[in-house]
Amino acid sequence: MLSRRSMLLAPLGTLAAPAVRAGAAAAKMTLAIHQNTSAAAGYRKSLEGWARAGIRQVEITAQLLDDFLKTDSLAAAGRVLTDNGLVPVSCACGVQNLWEPTPNHAAAIENLKKRCDTLATPGLKRLYAPVTATAKFTRDDCPIGVENMRRVGEVARQFEMTAMAEFTRTSTFVATLSTMLRMTRDAAHSNVRVLFDCYHFWSGLSKFEDLETVRPGEIGHVHFQDVPDMPRELLDLTTRVIPGDGVTPLVKILRKLGDTGYAGPLSVELFLPKFQQADPYDVAREIRTKAEAVMRQARVM
Repeated sequence: MLSRRSMLLAPLGTLAAPAVRAGAAAAKMTLAIHQNTSAAAGYRKSLEGWARAGIRQVEITAQLLDDFLKTDSLAAAGRVLTDNGLVPVSCACGVQNLWEPTPNHAAAIENLKKRCDTLATPGLKRLYAPVTATAKFTRDDCPIGVENMRRVGEVARQFEMTAMAEFTRTSTFVATLSTMLRMTRDAAHSNVRVLFDCYHFWSGLSKFEDLETVRPGEIGHVHFQDVPDMPRELLDLTTRVIPGDGVTPLVKILRKLGDTGYAGPLSVELFLPKFQQADPYDVAREIRTKAEAVMRQARVM
């Protein structure tokens, strides 16, 4: 039998699936907060408030960063992070049309290059964009999406970054975990990963069994939120609640993610005005209390 050390040191993919899962059972995750959660506070105030509440990992949004840069510098944006002991673990890049077939893809790639150049200064290594397509697509469009992923991956490689695609429940192109896994596997690019969002997973068309198919290393980042006890047809972005306040089987989901070896951030992303417009310190304290309780129950922290 392989020792735990041997399994951890072995190259990805060289071990049998059961052995990988057994070795990954001790994977630990960390709590982060997404700037969408405190959008009204702006770049500086959201980060400073969270830091006072004990948050150490944060997810930046391009919009709040751009607003900050209207009156200040990239160096100053970086100092807000370092002075508050914060680590930026991901960024919502704000670039549209990256994944789906579109005549605007070349322009999207150029915009991505500019965004990566900006994000390199604060030390970001990961960025993502959701798949928010609304057009009608066919199976013949899937290979185009795969090639788009490769193009995005090449841009990310140039800047030593990882680009992550987020499936979204209402997308007409990639709306489920299973489809996203199929496409990223076909793209087979080392700088492209899946962003797993608990809200889009549980409220959409994905099946819980889809988590059983995830391979080690495929999930690059996780958005962490709950949904209230109401018909799923009525859910939307604003119905997301703090982990532990809803009915999503988050403990089971986290344990399954842990089985795949995921040991990264769980970034709480909320859109309700009562969170976005509240004092970031108060919001972060409530998130820490409730989200960390879920994480402890799942044995991932």
